Amino acid sequence: MTLAVPRTHSTRHPHDDAPDTAERFCRLARLPEGHEREELSQEIVRAWMPMARRLARQFRNRGETLEDLEQVAALGLVKAVGRYDPAHGSAFESFAVPTIVGEIKRHFRDHTWGLHVPRRVQELRNRVRTAHRQLNTGLDAHAPSVSRVAEHTGLTEEEVRAGSEAMESYSTLSLDAEMPSSDDGYSLLDALGTREIGYDLVLAREAVKPSLSRLPERERRILYMRFFCDMTQSRIAEQLGISQMHVSRLLNRTCDRLHADVERSAARLRN
Repeated sequence: MTLAVPRTHSTRHPHDDAPDTAERFCRLARLPEGHEREELSQEIVRAWMPMARRLARQFRNRGETLEDLEQVAALGLVKAVGRYDPAHGSAFESFAVPTIVGEIKRHFRDHTWGLHVPRRVQELRNRVRTAHRQLNTGLDAHAPSVSRVAEHTGLTEEEVRAGSEAMESYSTLSLDAEMPSSDDGYSLLDALGTREIGYDLVLAREAVKPSLSRLPERERRILYMRFFCDMTQSRIAEQLGISQMHVSRLLNRTCDRLHADVERSAARLRN
């Protein structure tokens, strides 16, 4: 459900945006599901929208647009209106604020991390980030040590380190991003290596050498003519005076033998 969030200017105190909707909530609780109930719910949502916008503004400048945050806050408000039960006696505001703020925080946890980070680590990141802000006082203040943050937050030093690492995972750097101090467009992608196929070929040749040396002369010759001289099976058969079908069988049997020998050698190395 997407709500259009009207933008209005208000000179009221930020805590004076709680409308009196007690009577409407009582009527809402008595109404069955249907069009009338839906209209009254929308009316209550619109009445409390200024508070939802205020709560959304508290989370601006954290990488999300204010418009997106207001939409998330509106969704939290809709949930709060739908779940609130005036029979419990608590004011709607005390129920709605945690619901809306929780929805916004959940949005940040689930949708704005550049990498997948476990929720526990995200929470550690938030506690470490808050501690850094509280401990960094003064223009020349240095970043607090791990032990100081641990003492301030009640976390272990290992948890502080995990939270600090997660602070670097909140957003990712594009591989096409220009490297610092680069004036020729040199990007991070240019600094990454690529897979060198030649190395794999060398490894394969070295792995098969011992098995090749143990093959009978005819099988070694057939392999040489087929894979190094690029001769067809028919041409090899003419050279050796045998049928093409026999050449095919010898090739298949020899390749299977080499493959099995290499696999056995690899298994011995692993064990």
